[in-house]
Amino acid sequence: MQRPPHEDFSLKETKPHLGGGKITGDKLTSTYDLVEQMQYLYVRVVKAKDLPGKDVAGSCDPYVEVRLGNYKGTTRHFEKKSNPEWNQVFAFSKDRIQASVLEVNIKDKDFVKDDFIGRVVFDLNEVPKRVPPDSPLAPQWYRLEDRKNEKAKGELMLAVWMGTQADEAFPEAWHSDAAAVSGADGLSNIRSKVYLSPKLWYLRVNVIEAQDLQPSDKSRFPEVYVKAILGNQALRTRVSMNKSINPMWNEDLMFVAAEPFEEPLILSVEDRVAPNKDEVLGRCGVPLQYVDRRLDHKPVNTRWYNLEKHVMVEGEKKKEVKFASKIHMRICLEGGYHVLDESTHYSSDLRPTAKQLWKSSIGVLELGVLNAQGLSPMKTKDGRATTDAYCVAKYGQKWVRTRTIIDSFSPKWNEQYTWEVFDPCTVVTIGVFDNCHTQGGDKNGRDARIGKVRIRLSTLETDRVYTHSYPLLVLHPSGVKKMGEIHLAVRFTCSSLVNMMHMYSQPLLPKMHYIHPLTVSQLDSLRHQATQIVSLRLTRAEPPLRKEVVEFMLDVGSHMWSMRRSKANFFRIMGVLSGLIAVGKWFDQICNWKNPITTVLIHILFLILVMYPELILPTVFLYLFLIGVWYYRWRPRHPPHMDTRLSCADNAHPDELDEEFDTFPTSRPADIVRMRYDRLRSIAGRIQTVVGDLATQGERLQSLLSWRDPRATALFVIFCLIAAIVLYVTPFQVVALLTGFYVLRHPRFRYKLPSVPLNFFRRLPARTDCML
Repeated sequence: MQRPPHEDFSLKETKPHLGGGKITGDKLTSTYDLVEQMQYLYVRVVKAKDLPGKDVAGSCDPYVEVRLGNYKGTTRHFEKKSNPEWNQVFAFSKDRIQASVLEVNIKDKDFVKDDFIGRVVFDLNEVPKRVPPDSPLAPQWYRLEDRKNEKAKGELMLAVWMGTQADEAFPEAWHSDAAAVSGADGLSNIRSKVYLSPKLWYLRVNVIEAQDLQPSDKSRFPEVYVKAILGNQALRTRVSMNKSINPMWNEDLMFVAAEPFEEPLILSVEDRVAPNKDEVLGRCGVPLQYVDRRLDHKPVNTRWYNLEKHVMVEGEKKKEVKFASKIHMRICLEGGYHVLDESTHYSSDLRPTAKQLWKSSIGVLELGVLNAQGLSPMKTKDGRATTDAYCVAKYGQKWVRTRTIIDSFSPKWNEQYTWEVFDPCTVVTIGVFDNCHTQGGDKNGRDARIGKVRIRLSTLETDRVYTHSYPLLVLHPSGVKKMGEIHLAVRFTCSSLVNMMHMYSQPLLPKMHYIHPLTVSQLDSLRHQATQIVSLRLTRAEPPLRKEVVEFMLDVGSHMWSMRRSKANFFRIMGVLSGLIAVGKWFDQICNWKNPITTVLIHILFLILVMYPELILPTVFLYLFLIGVWYYRWRPRHPPHMDTRLSCADNAHPDELDEEFDTFPTSRPADIVRMRYDRLRSIAGRIQTVVGDLATQGERLQSLLSWRDPRATALFVIFCLIAAIVLYVTPFQVVALLTGFYVLRHPRFRYKLPSVPLNFFRRLPARTDCML
């Protein structure tokens, strides 16, 4: 399948007019200087008093209507209240203002026709301007006028001013961009919001033994196991090898728990009486609020828990405490691990759970979501194609959602957000979605994905503003499709260069991951549970960040088998090996005297190195230093972005795409084919991961001198220079002896954490960021 000639999947650098300014002080903060400044007319409706009654009973049901030309916003109404209080803000984009007068009308809600109570009129030329961080404009009382501009009964408290999107009233305001949306639910669904992921813990349950169990059939040896349930997570131990009423296991079960802890840990001791028939010998519940929390690898105290059994008495379930039946366990919340809820290739946070173990931040990430261009129609409303687009950005525990721009294929958001950065080797993810929950939308509908952008912070130069237009690419069963472009401004500001450089010598994950590592299968299962918990909690927020949005941002399902992705990983490996192949061909040409002058020079160099072997290592490091300095001229100047050619998405065979978008388990009709096909996909998925990891290691080697991560390459180039000098003045025999003794050192001199060179290598960027 060839790429359509009109499709442009490239990244474009832009030069937008960014407004605002920067404020410096004790803390590094910023205003809206990464977005184009937008002017808004703000109207804050606070309250009214002494409103006249319009009903037969002498009461009124007042609400406020703010009208500016063709745009009209209304507050909620109060029943039978002459002194209502609304405290609501309206924002009208200056670009869309076509009127010279602002009308604020108070009306009485009625079944047939709403009665007019009074109004306040403003000339837009006299509205004051406010520039943040000025103090908020204080509201004032205004006497109401009738339609003839004569005094009417009642007063209205208002504040009217011209401001920008940096105004603190902006996020909660009703916007003229959303004039088609009405109702509290509709407005909450389109406003910009900030969400926080729940604090996640690993819960370790070490089941040691049980004591004095009482099975119903005492003539047989019990086959006892322990089942543990936390929310929708359920794990079980193996059947105890000690088949008695005092079984032993000493087995660890790992769960993911989220604060606040809403559900207790339920443990049940069960006896396998017969196939598919188990008898519960006792249960106990453990509230997580009272569980010990540990920050390191030191074991916590064990405890004996009483086992209870539920029995039916006259149709009612009652607890029966089994005499002396207990279970011995060690339960703790692990604060020294980082709970992985993202793909390890695109992690935005690598800190441990316990806040006591956090290190100080090294900088600030600022993201300006400017606009989008050429978005694809995502749905049909009133017989015409439309798109209601919004953006979601995730970095660390903080998720942000821009407001929804109604019915626009070229929405302008111009919203700016800030995050603290604790590690430069992290990735910020920005997704664009279509809101299907605006007025008239299906409540059970799913917000459609328009595209996604990932930016690795280590590939950014500090204190530089990157302004680029990123193509929004989505893979469909028919092939890769460009859904539009999103315009972003990004700045990574470093607060401590020394601390940031020091991070390159530190382990990527907290040290508990290396001292007590979890297995690959455990990490996969726990990551799945973590993403489900994060999705569930954010879905319960108001307005909700929906499940399909969270799963798309967290790359759920990215581990599934794909022929296209496997081919792409194979070509990545070939790309890494192509350098070695080129060196081999070059050496073959030297041996065959293709270029006699070069061959003679190599002979001279060979003789020198043989006669003076101490020059070999200094020459190699000096050569690497010179290559790194030489390549500095061609260092990448743009952030990496998804590459359709690298991903083999531009020429994927239709049959391969059909396989990639097939359900899992497969939808093939024959049972045997389904079983074999699923098994093949499962095995191939593991091979795909291994091949991708191999490619990643090779690409990290390449990135040492490519300046993809400017700080890492600078450190390596400086190291090469120092190494060349040290090795030049040090006898070769001494270097060889020290190296051999270090490699063969005694285990007591080995540290469990990875070495500094290995930590540095693991932090180097690979081309995984560019994989679609």
